[in-house]
Amino acid sequence: MRTEICDRLGIEFPIFAFSHCRDVVAAVSKAGGLGMLGALVFSPEQLEIELNWIDEHVGGKPYGVDVVMPAKYEGADLTGKDLEGTLRGMIPATHVEYVEAILTRYGVAPLPPDEPKPKALLGWSEGAGRSQVDIALQHPIKLIANALGPPPEDVVVQAHEQGVLVAGLVGDANQARKQVDVGVDIIIASGTEAGGHTGEVATFVLVPEVVDAISPVPVLAAGGIGDGRQVAAALALGAQGVWTGSIWLTVAEADTTPLIREKLLAAGSRDTVRSRALTGKPARQLRTAWTDAWDDPNGPGPLPMPLQFMLTAEAQHRIGRSGNKELAGMPVGQIVGRMNSIRTTQDVMYGLVEGAIKTIEEMQAKLGSVVG
Repeated sequence: MRTEICDRLGIEFPIFAFSHCRDVVAAVSKAGGLGMLGALVFSPEQLEIELNWIDEHVGGKPYGVDVVMPAKYEGADLTGKDLEGTLRGMIPATHVEYVEAILTRYGVAPLPPDEPKPKALLGWSEGAGRSQVDIALQHPIKLIANALGPPPEDVVVQAHEQGVLVAGLVGDANQARKQVDVGVDIIIASGTEAGGHTGEVATFVLVPEVVDAISPVPVLAAGGIGDGRQVAAALALGAQGVWTGSIWLTVAEADTTPLIREKLLAAGSRDTVRSRALTGKPARQLRTAWTDAWDDPNGPGPLPMPLQFMLTAEAQHRIGRSGNKELAGMPVGQIVGRMNSIRTTQDVMYGLVEGAIKTIEEMQAKLGSVVG
């Protein structure tokens, strides 16, 4: 099962896997796909460590890095060394009090005085994204993907000069055209079923719209894909491959915490919600008491990106540390309803490939019998 994008990237199967876990990234690439490390959660120093590890464990197979350089975010026009401090000063006291009230209601304790607080800004700015790109390009990556808007044109040029392709995630055809206009090589059409930041258009509608809008630029289908039949459907819609993420959260190699893994394995496809509770932009995630509190019309409402994440980063760390099941959640797509067992990355990869091939062969047989 090969498409043109396989030849351009030197991979065996047109299956792309987004994960913050380096073990999953390496395992997917070694199984013939393209593992994509989500850089957002890492400091520059830690990202270097993660990429060095992948270089040593990927067996020379291709892999890539996913960054976030939002086209629009609060404070985009700010300058100065203490950007984080300036942004923190923009967070209303009422929101800080609301966070603490939620945590108190569910018995979540403060962090111990000697425990370091989590990084609050992370990569939610163009400057942070650029630093991650600079680090990534020092490694033998094949692809850089960017979310939440077209990457700056000079970043695209910088990647191309080093022989690295650039991909961009989109939620509608107009966004895809803007990505192509700045030189992006691959468009990832991400339907509303997907985990993380999504638009409102479903994958089955979105993919052919994007394919028709930007042909011959290759398109990857994303959102609700975790089965070989869905891979075959994506190819039938005109995509050259699939971009997957949620299905890797419950593989044996994933570093998902036991509590979250338990919730994911038990969840159904109706147990997710698009909410601004996490980052300030709509993102699909497990529905929890936390998302309910931020979607409550009687509450103060989420802040714009990146203020919402800065407001809640420590709270999320406290929730994870406490093991509170009602509040604990994470980004995941509607495919979570099929993520009901722990499998190895290789098993998932081969299941996607074999399932797609079987589906295509069955369709050919059906069409052949009709024609005959």
